[in-house]
Amino acid sequence: MSNGSRPLSPHLQIYRPQITSVLSISHRVTGLGLAVGTLLMVWWLLAAAAGPESYARAAGFMGSFFGLLLLFGWTFALWFHFCAGIRHLIWDTGYALELPKVYLGGWIVIGTSVGLTILTWIIALIAW
Repeated sequence: MSNGSRPLSPHLQIYRPQITSVLSISHRVTGLGLAVGTLLMVWWLLAAAAGPESYARAAGFMGSFFGLLLLFGWTFALWFHFCAGIRHLIWDTGYALELPKVYLGGWIVIGTSVGLTILTWIIALIAW
């Protein structure tokens, strides 16, 4: 009855990635990234409380290229997760559920996340 060359259920090799699926997966990934990044921030705060040597070690890592890259990624994850969460709250009220508005909302989430990340780092660099 079934054709051996066709899969029995849909899978990722059949479907082309769409903004809706990519953003849904990204929302979950950024949530995980926020949890990991929060552990990094807790380590930094504990190092500050532990004394000057511990803080110098943590600050050295956070100020390194890799540390700054992690902080930049954490900042993007924070803003992306926040914007995607607002988008979900809007959907929960019953608004913007039509397909064109869903796609527009997705692009707004991406653009706003990038813009807020850059703005955050500009402000941080000015304040530094």
